[in-house]
Amino acid sequence: MASSNTPGQAPVEFVTMGMFILDDIDFDGPQPNVKNVLGGAASFAVVGARLVTGKKDAQAVSWIVDVGSDFPQEVLDLLKSWDTDCVFREDQNRLTTRAWNGYGPNEKRDFEYLTPKLRLEPSMLFERQVFSKTVHMVCSASRCISIVEDIMHRREQLRQEGKAPPGVDTSKRLFFIWEPVPNLCTPEEQDKFFAANKVVDVVSPNELELGMMFGQPGWSEESEFGRDIVKRILDSGIGPQGEGLLSIRAGKDGSYSYTRSQRIWLPAYHQPGSSGATKVVDPTGAGNSYLGALAQGMVSAGRDPANIIDSVLAGSENWRKSTQDWGKQNHYLPALIFATVAASFVVEQIGVPRLSATSDNAKELWNKTEFTERVRLYTERLYRTLEESPQRHLRGQLTN
Repeated sequence: MASSNTPGQAPVEFVTMGMFILDDIDFDGPQPNVKNVLGGAASFAVVGARLVTGKKDAQAVSWIVDVGSDFPQEVLDLLKSWDTDCVFREDQNRLTTRAWNGYGPNEKRDFEYLTPKLRLEPSMLFERQVFSKTVHMVCSASRCISIVEDIMHRREQLRQEGKAPPGVDTSKRLFFIWEPVPNLCTPEEQDKFFAANKVVDVVSPNELELGMMFGQPGWSEESEFGRDIVKRILDSGIGPQGEGLLSIRAGKDGSYSYTRSQRIWLPAYHQPGSSGATKVVDPTGAGNSYLGALAQGMVSAGRDPANIIDSVLAGSENWRKSTQDWGKQNHYLPALIFATVAASFVVEQIGVPRLSATSDNAKELWNKTEFTERVRLYTERLYRTLEESPQRHLRGQLTN
């Protein structure tokens, strides 16, 4: 049985091919282990996209959740409270997908399934989801290529049958955002990795996964190896026209993002205080949320969060020049800020951030903070460091 929180009427802007999972987490160190935590790439990617849309456009975020016989009612209530276009598929003959996460030093993560997984296939998407503006994937390179081909084929089929939802521009190619699955970031997968990059618009491994893909323990922009790998990936091409984005997630060091001609480094939102203290509690899901927000941010021009970035950075000549230098790829710039801020909400607790509202119900709060307010604070900080050391943040990728 499939049911939706409320039927999707507005055009879908974000859909994830990630799975819903309930997590058990074992931490490295004194932190107590936890069980039955709302998790999975789908949940966290949706949180990222949902932070960007706000309450007003929540229905633009669409996904499928498989509900097994053991699905906790409190988790169901929580998911419904987000008011996304969520399709619940109930099957009382199976258990909900569950997994174990084990953390080691430097945010190294081990992962294994505890119950049989139920993978989401493109054929399972509803027609409105097939016409989403963005699609998020966490999978192998081979599966990435297959998902892109299947979705494009279904879109064309539905378009020819006149079944495109109203308000959807079918002539526009949708954006595909891909996270390579960690256990297949190996030298043996390199050729497939390069092939998958050519069919997506954003590819985003973290720095450990990128290093492992090329036979190293990690990646660093400071090393000759690190710079060489970036050049190899960009020369090989991301996206059908080679105009895609490589965004390397580097945990507490923020993110390093590249097109063929441009580069931007954005620091993480949470920086250690003078005492070394930090608000980071659990990094699980931060990468997924980063990419959910990045995807949604690419199609959210003109809305409140984007207007805040424009307003704060309006006086920065360095930012203005950068948006010109990025040209038709400059939609990535505000989206990367949203991605950075979204990840900051996810690391502040075990599981997903908590949604509430102000006493007059006028404003939506996550972890008692407005997303747009945190975007403002981060962008103001960025403005200051952009003026002090623009080269640290921005530069032509292949010329330095």
